[in-house]
Amino acid sequence: MDALTHGLASYSVTRAVFPRASLATLLAAILAGAAADLDQLSAHVGPSAFLSWHRTATHSILGTLAIVAAFFAAVSLTTRNKQNADTIRTVFLALLAACSLHAAMDLTQNESVQLLWPFRTQRYSADWVARFDLWILLILLAGALVPQLLALVTEEIGAKSKAPRGRIGAILALLGVFIYTGARFVLHGNAVAMMDARTYRGELPHRAAAFAESDSPFHWRGIVETERAFHDLNLSLAPGSSFNPDAAAVYYKPEPSAPLDAALTTKSVRRFLRAAKFPKATVEKTSTGYRVQIRDFAQQQEARFGPRVIAIVDTEPDAKVVSDELAWDQKM
Repeated sequence: MDALTHGLASYSVTRAVFPRASLATLLAAILAGAAADLDQLSAHVGPSAFLSWHRTATHSILGTLAIVAAFFAAVSLTTRNKQNADTIRTVFLALLAACSLHAAMDLTQNESVQLLWPFRTQRYSADWVARFDLWILLILLAGALVPQLLALVTEEIGAKSKAPRGRIGAILALLGVFIYTGARFVLHGNAVAMMDARTYRGELPHRAAAFAESDSPFHWRGIVETERAFHDLNLSLAPGSSFNPDAAAVYYKPEPSAPLDAALTTKSVRRFLRAAKFPKATVEKTSTGYRVQIRDFAQQQEARFGPRVIAIVDTEPDAKVVSDELAWDQKM
């Protein structure tokens, strides 16, 4: 998710669990809760670095603990001589809650994370929530701002409250996000089951996936892979809506060929396939042989949120590999 959503989520969990935490602890929790997304800076190094580091190390269990340790050390050093500093337990648990919430929220998204880095290369994603979800952002914003506005009104009329400001709003916001995500979980299961039950141009689905869209909980993007093609679907799960598998945009797979087989053995392609959900290849004849390009079909609609990596392999006419590389996708 975006940094603003993660920052608000970190604020909410800190206010809800540690309502009397100091400003230093609160700020540290907000920054720590968004720090994992610093891995996006790897895009400035290049596509290979981006594939290696984006949503891997800093989004893993080990990386989460490292971020907690770094911010815990920073808070301890800056508040050690202050009288009203929070206890070590409060600071540590607040940081751990914020960073763990970041990892948990990202696991529900369309974009996968390498949770067990560096021990396993497998990536995980639930696909329940869009990378940027407007509704989650609004729920968290309401939970943070409404209590402050109510407190100002209360002070204006002369009433004073001894309770920590913002705790109830934070709890309600987190509860709202939990209920919303649970509803998304149910709708996701319905979408996948609906696609699995149909045929596509006379073919049975090999696998189907539903990816959340941000505008509405009832709007999903569906991808069905069959023997010969990928079927891209615009799904509506609103009451009374219908599903027509023939309305899908169809993208046919290339025929088996020696250049494609050669490309699949290269290091760049093997690295790319470990991260891709729905790898789709194209094979083009060039003046010097063939060019094979492999994209992640699932990321086709996500280009608006950041750079996307593809694998490119050039071969001679006899399918001997000349070069292979990871590059930025210029077509998305």
